[in-house]
This record gives sequence, structure tokens and C-alpha cells, in this order.
Amino acid sequence: MPIRSTSPNSVRRPSVWPGVILYYWDLLPVKNRESIVTLHEGNTPLLRCSNLERVINPDIRLYVKLEGLNPTCSFKDRGMTVAISKAVEEGSRAVLCASTGNTAASAAAYAARAGLKAYVLIPQGSISLGKLSQAMIHGARVIEVEGNFDTALRLVKEATRHFPITLVNSLNPYRLEGQKTAAFEVSDHLGEAPNYHFLPVGNAGNITAYWKGYKQYLEIGRLTSLPKMMGFQAAGAAPIVLGKVVEQPETVASAIRIGNPASWQGALAARDESNGVIDTVTDEEIIAAYKLLANTEGALAEPASAVSVAGVIKKQRERLFRKGDTVVCTLTGHGLKDPDVAIRHSAQSMRISPNLDSLVAIFEREEKK
Repeated sequence: MPIRSTSPNSVRRPSVWPGVILYYWDLLPVKNRESIVTLHEGNTPLLRCSNLERVINPDIRLYVKLEGLNPTCSFKDRGMTVAISKAVEEGSRAVLCASTGNTAASAAAYAARAGLKAYVLIPQGSISLGKLSQAMIHGARVIEVEGNFDTALRLVKEATRHFPITLVNSLNPYRLEGQKTAAFEVSDHLGEAPNYHFLPVGNAGNITAYWKGYKQYLEIGRLTSLPKMMGFQAAGAAPIVLGKVVEQPETVASAIRIGNPASWQGALAARDESNGVIDTVTDEEIIAAYKLLANTEGALAEPASAVSVAGVIKKQRERLFRKGDTVVCTLTGHGLKDPDVAIRHSAQSMRISPNLDSLVAIFEREEKK
């Protein structure tokens, strides 16, 4: 349980982190402690990025929320612990989701922990092996669908109307309840809300959940202000920005390759209520931010995560920030989810003969660069 002082912005973490449900018990909908299914998700680092600040804007305080350090290496675990716990509480025996990868991995792991069957529908040929391997090894039945994520989501929604199975996509309101805890953690860490919070927007559940969390903290007196919510979509998968469904979304950021977001209206509300924006970045900008983040801060995030940093760079070019602004970027998943992308966009390895002279020759060439 959280240990709070009399100061509304002072929080001391327990010596053993219990997972987000127990830590934020009074702010979440799980009622039965015996139903809790946790992998001790949450409590992820909020990393100050001094090197990135020097590159982007030395007058701001820039942080990244490392959600790839959750148990299945993405932010999905926050919502899944609540969704699966509620499924257990309500007597469900099986769960179902559509996924571009991270939801499948998380649903499979938490279902395994709970002793539930898990079925995941994925777009055929459009999921990275890093994510697919997780879903498979945790015992989920993986079903490939001819079509994209939106096709898979339509099918799972139809299926849950005909079979007694729990949908654990972000259409499930308990998912967003869990995901809002990341906003609690950011606020607890900083002692206040940031001026701006940048997030990737795919199915749009995360920006909706963060805004819900910030508003709830304001309501209970743990914040005195709210951030501007800054959502970014990939240019080739930007239905909210375009104001229409994208039938064939395309982007290197596979986790947000979604043409008809389930939480579309929630994202618009977060944007409008916070006086924020929902904008786009190109694949070229995404990869540049992805590499910059890894090379300057040692933070390897999946390409979709780098969308938030690409958004900061874009807004810096537009001279958005003022001196002293606090900016937080959510890095939604770990870079090892998409290892092929990392290899493709890195310098190639070198091969030498097994002798010292060959190695020294490389060092000498490097010194001359």
C-alpha cells in the first residue's frame, strides 16, 4: 500500500513494490484482493535526459517514462493487470484480444498467471517476432487474420457478442483504469504535473488513460495543475489528424499502425480539454528520434515509442517551449520488441582476423574519424 506523508505531493515507495493495483488500491476498480493477478508491473523509471536536452533544448527539463521496463516490456501491463483481475473477479474463463503485438504479449502473460485461456488475433505478417514469441511461449492461441489490426479488432468485438469470453483490448474500460496509473507515477515522481506530456497515438487508449489519471489526481488534491497532452501519430497512420479512417495504414512504427482507433473520441477529449495537440511525424523523423534516443541516453525503445521524442523535436522547431518547461515523453515499449529495426538502422558489424594487429588497425581508423 502507498505510504504518503501529510504533504499532498510526497510519496514514499514501499520496500517491495506490490504492483499498481495494490499500490493505488483506492483509485482502481478491483474489489476483491484474492482476484488480483499481478506481475508487479508499474513503478517504471522516469529518466531525466540531460544529453537529449543539450541536443533539443537546454532550457527545458526533459524526461522519458521507461514503460518498456514493465514485465512484458510495454505499458500494456498496467491495463492488463486490472483487466485480467476483473475477469477473474467476474468468473471469466477465457480472454480475447486483437493486437499489433504488445497487447497480445501482455494478455498472454497475465492470462497464464491467472490460469485463463487466451486467444489473440494478429494481422497476418505484420507483427514483429519479438512480440509474437512472447504471446506464443505464454501459451496463447495465436490466430493470424488476413487483413490489418482494424480487421482483427472488428472480429474480436463480434466474437465477444456470441461467446462467453472477455475482451481485453482497450475497449475494455478496466484497461484504461490500469493505464492511468502511469500519470499517477509521473506526478508522484515530479511532485507536480509536467507542462507537456508527449505520447504516441495508435489505438489512442494511452493518451485517454493518462488524461484520466491526471484529472483524477487533480480532483483528489494531489495536483494543482494539468499538463497539455501532446499526441502524435505516424504520418502514414494518422486517422485522428486526417479526421477519417485510414483503410491501409503504413508506418515503420508497427505498434501504432492503426487506421481506426478504438479510443478516438477519448483522444480528442484529452487534446481539447488540455489545450494540447494531436499531430503527425514522418517515418524518417521517427527513426531519427529512435536512433538519437539510443545513442545519447542509452534508452532502447521500440520505434512507436520514439514517436513521442520525434514530437518534441518537431515542436521545438516550432518554438513551442519556454525556459523552465518540464516535458515528459512516454516510451511505450522496449526496443527488443523490434530487434530487426535496430539492426537495420545501425552501423554494420566488422569482421577481423584473430590477431591483435587487426584489432589495432580498427582502433587507428576510428581515431582518425
